[in-house]
Order: sequence, then structure tokens, then C-alpha cells
Amino acid sequence: MPRGGWLFYLRPQAGTEIPTSLRLIAAAVSGAALSLSYTGLYLSIYSWVCIGILLLSLFGVRPRVAFGCGFLHGLLFVLTSLPWIATVLTVHGGVSVAGGWALLLLIAIAWGILTGAFAWSVHRLSRQSIELACVGAPFLWVTFEFARAHLPEISFPWNLLGYPAAANLGLVQLTTITGICGLSFLVAAFNAFLVWTSASTRLAIRTRIIYAAAAMAILLSVALAGPRLVPQPQAHHFARAAQLNFPEVESYPADWFQAHAADLDEIIRISLAPSAEKPDLLVWPEAPAPFSFQDSQFAKLASTLAIRFGHPFLAGAIEWKAPVDPLDTAPHGNLLPYNSALLFDAQGQRIFVYDKVHLVPFGEYEPFPLIHHVVSSVSSEVGGFHKGNKYVVGRFPSGNTFGVFICYEAIFPGEVRRFAAGGAQLLINISNDGWFGRSAAAEQHLRMARVRAVENRRWLVRATNNGFTVSVDPYGRTFEPLPPDVRAAADLPYDFRTDETIYTRFGDWFAWLCVLVSVILVAATFRKGKVTSVP
Repeated sequence: MPRGGWLFYLRPQAGTEIPTSLRLIAAAVSGAALSLSYTGLYLSIYSWVCIGILLLSLFGVRPRVAFGCGFLHGLLFVLTSLPWIATVLTVHGGVSVAGGWALLLLIAIAWGILTGAFAWSVHRLSRQSIELACVGAPFLWVTFEFARAHLPEISFPWNLLGYPAAANLGLVQLTTITGICGLSFLVAAFNAFLVWTSASTRLAIRTRIIYAAAAMAILLSVALAGPRLVPQPQAHHFARAAQLNFPEVESYPADWFQAHAADLDEIIRISLAPSAEKPDLLVWPEAPAPFSFQDSQFAKLASTLAIRFGHPFLAGAIEWKAPVDPLDTAPHGNLLPYNSALLFDAQGQRIFVYDKVHLVPFGEYEPFPLIHHVVSSVSSEVGGFHKGNKYVVGRFPSGNTFGVFICYEAIFPGEVRRFAAGGAQLLINISNDGWFGRSAAAEQHLRMARVRAVENRRWLVRATNNGFTVSVDPYGRTFEPLPPDVRAAADLPYDFRTDETIYTRFGDWFAWLCVLVSVILVAATFRKGKVTSVP
């Protein structure tokens, strides 16, 4: 084999060029293959090699081809790992099948543009040297993931590269320092290192192979031995989490409580059932039900249930009230709806309210007026809720503190971190994942929520309408006693913690470091005479 390994044939000076079409196909296939780490058997191995395949397609091509490779990689990844978006829009959003897939395609295109920008940036570095491109690639990958997480109004940090690696109990501990971005960096760096092993000509091939073998050995050692070294904390409390399993509906009739009296009786029964664990917290999820404190039927039900339970009761509900944001206005002085979490004490008094801050674009609110006009022309079932404006930390009558985040908020590390940084000793996540059906989305959501516990070294109690209802210890172990799509209750272990991780204290410092390094690296390529053109 020529010096430089099998990547020799991807380099501009090679005698035979790889056809552009083959590069584009390889990039697209690598994006589709990457989705296998997020669906089905959740085989993380694909995340450790598929970005490397994308990198291989970028060397020795024109900039527009590099961008095209990244674009197709991102496009195919979204279409194969997030097809549930089209299903949700069709089944529950009042959108036609064609309209649902069209909107999914728009999301895939936006994702593809960001991945294309990543590929273009790496390609620009590669025109100086393969080594520089491989060093810069993980910084750039985190930068563009971070950008996707902070797009105005429509940020969507779903299925970040680090999540498959986070399934390993040893590797996920890195997130206490860097957040999930650190694992994304680690996986991208390993991909880039494998590419460097074969592409670089600075060292003898034998030396590069030794380095690659050493890196794999270290990674495997951490992945295999690391979980055995992770502490196993003891839980001194149990939370009764009720999985209500209400079907998804588009509207609620006026006689909903009467029509569902038998369902509510069953739910109350399982919520109050005696248990050897003696739970001291009752949690109901966000649910497709007209639960509102302003409705006397629910207010009486919730107050009575808390009194009978004898301990705090937390439930998802719709709050109707005056605007909480001075910039928000209610037409004609009407009350506005908020997606909220309410806590009742053992005397049946409501003592805490949290209004969801990060709403689901198009599902719960209208992100942009112009886009809203386009979407509402396809479906009238758009928006409706208003945003909360504070990450409120609650306090139980015992004096212990907690933070509750609702559904979609679980995928935003920086926002969940605010609860722990604000003094929350326990994290609670209530969610209605019934909109997802039995697609991969519900498990993807759980896998992301789980990392929030580790990042902040907090116990997490997660109650959902139809699964997955679990608790997670501060190191990432999941206690999952309930199967999906059943009405039942489980006593989930939890405890209160006051640890302050580096991530809790300093937030996304590592992501911002990657942004800074990326800007410096790419900006340096614009210095006169630094970049050579590709013929």
C-alpha cells in the first residue's frame, strides 16, 4: 500500500481521483448509518466511525463539494433518525402526510446546512494540512452543535453526537465537567484521530497504527472498567410516580371529568395504594387532560388527593393567569394559558407553581409571525401557550429544594443546569411523550433527560403520561419499573444532593472554548497565502 494508507487515494495528488458522486454518496450513507446509534438497538459504534467517513469525503475536493457532503450527511441523518416528527405532525398536528414530511424536510435542510458549514470549515483547514483538519474537527463539531442548540426560537439540540456514548456509565461521568458537549467532542475527536491515523504522512504508518491501537485500548478500558468504579449512592426516599396513560386528543369536551370519572378513580386508587417503601412524594405527569387549578373540579381533586396522600403532590396542569412577562399582552384583559407544574402540600394548599419557559415551537407557541402564517395555512392547531420567565426552584415543607422541568426542556442542558445552580437538591421531569406513539422518540427523550442528572449530580424523578417513567441516580443508573402504555404507579428511589459539579457552576464553558478555538482556526485560514486552491 502506498505511503499514507488507503486515504492516499482521496488526496489531490493521487493519480486517480475519487468521483464526486461517490464522495457524496459516502457522506449521505454515513449520515443514515449514524442514525443507527439513536434508533433500534442503539448501537453506539456507528457514532464512533460515521463522522470519520464524512471527514474522509472532504479531503482534496472543491469547497462546494465539501459543503454538499456535509449537507447530505445531516439531511439523511435527520430523515432516518427523526421520522417521528412527520408522524406527530400528521397524527396530532392536523397536517397532511405530505405536509408532515415537507416540514420534516425543512428541519432536515436546516440541520444539513449546519453540518455542511461544519464540513466546509474542516475542508478549509484540510487545505493547509490534514493534521490541522483532524485537530480542528472536534472543536468545529461541538461549535455547530452548540449553534443548533442556540438558534433563535427554533433551537433543537436533539440527538447530539455525545448521547450514544453517554449510555456507558463510565464515559457519561465526563459530563459533570463539560456537559454533554464534552462527550460530543470525545466522539468527534476519536473519529478524527482514526482519519489522521491513515491520512497523515508526517509519521510512519507503523507509528500511526500503534497510536490508533493505544487510543482504542484506552477508550475500551474506560468503557469496560469505568462503570465498575462509579459509586452507587443510596436513596433514602421514594416518589410515587403515576403513569396516567390517557390517550392523546385534540380537544376536551365540557363533561370531560364526568366522562372520565372511572379513569380518575383508578388513578387515585393507584396513587394512594399502600406500599412498603412509604413514598413521601406523589408525582403526576404532564398529561393530555384538562387539568387546571382554575377549574374547580381539578382543584378539588388535587387538594383532596394531597390531603389523603399526606405528603406533597406535584402535577402538570394548565395555568390561566395574567401575563407573567411584561412584554406579553393578553387581548382585552383575558387570562393567558401556561404549561405549568403545581405543588400541593399535605394540607391541600397549592404552594408552588413553575411555568414552562422553553416551549415546543409550533406545538405550544408560534416562533415567528411569518412562519406562523405559513404553518397555520396548513393547520390551525398551532401554538397557544405562553412562556414562563423564571427557572423557579421550589421548596418542600421539609425544607429540601427541587427543580421541575417540563417535557421538551429536558433536552436543554444549560436550562436544566439553572435549577441545580439555583439550589435545587432534586430534579423532577414531567412529560407527555404519548405524542410520539411507539416511535424511537420516547426512548431518545429519556436518554437525553438521563444525562441531565449526571451533569448536575442530582437524582432525577421522571413521570410521563405513558412511558418512560423512571428515576435516575446522580451517576446515570436508571430505575425503570413500569412498561410503557400501561396505567400504573411505581415507587421510584430518590434523594437530595447538594453537590456542585464543574458543569453546574460554570455551565457551557467547554462549548464556548470550542467556539473560540474554531473561530481562531477558521479565521487563520483567511490570512493571505495560507490556503492553497484545489484545481
